[in-house]
Amino acid sequence: MIYDVRQTTTYTYETAVTRARHVLRLLPVTRDRQRVTAAMLDIDPTPVSRREATDFFCNWTTVVELEEPHETLTVKLAARVSVEAAAPTDPDASPAWESVRTQTYASEDMGPASPVHFIYSSRQVSLDPKIRDYARESFAPGRPVLAGAVELMQRIKNDFTYELGATTVTTTPSMAFALRRGVCQDFAHIMIAGLRGFGLPTAYVSGFLRTVPRAGAVRLAGADAMHAWVMVWCGAAGWWGLDPTNALIASEDHVMLAIGRDYADVAPIDGVVLASGEQRLTTAVDVIPIKG
Repeated sequence: MIYDVRQTTTYTYETAVTRARHVLRLLPVTRDRQRVTAAMLDIDPTPVSRREATDFFCNWTTVVELEEPHETLTVKLAARVSVEAAAPTDPDASPAWESVRTQTYASEDMGPASPVHFIYSSRQVSLDPKIRDYARESFAPGRPVLAGAVELMQRIKNDFTYELGATTVTTTPSMAFALRRGVCQDFAHIMIAGLRGFGLPTAYVSGFLRTVPRAGAVRLAGADAMHAWVMVWCGAAGWWGLDPTNALIASEDHVMLAIGRDYADVAPIDGVVLASGEQRLTTAVDVIPIKG
């Protein structure tokens, strides 16, 4: 599937910002099953400096500095991305989860895609014993790792309530787990905490999710969404994307933006502003199919 992706992110500040420095992770890159043919960011006000680079996990970053006083910051993404559907798979044909854990601990690979980076606690994901025990219920001795992970994904979908405003970007997995509610970031963090808790490598993925309107409904501009899901390393079966918010194996409707250990590694925009008062964030996303 080929998509035109459009995103407009706007920060509105209570008082004028006199100076700012931001790190943007809003440009998709070519990865497995995904090819980016064009991508650009338009930033208003125009930065006095702008530097492009890739980070350790091969995410594209744009570092900008703003010195013009401004009460709004608008960042517009335009990209064309082709995404291949995930290959058909039998989760029961994947290796036993114990062998994947053993293989991970024995790995000497320190490259960006190595599973060793995704088995420890990270800035926003601690290894909570209660979440570990919840996840462990899906992994009987000898069970194929992908089959267990798919079951856990489905349980999170069934056991937790999606509720905007119930949590914030700083809510910990333990807090969201206790609430039994949250948004895609929370469900991804909970799944990561559970699987890492007994040694299964799990990464956090940010991106875009194509939504399909109900039959007869008009497609609304800006109605698609930024999204979060996980990738679980399954040994010889490779990395698999799992979306616990929707209980789906990530496929051609999921456009990958950035990969990291948790949300802190892939936050679309972070940085520092010199200003007082509050700020308001609005985001509009369109993931428009061009060719199937």
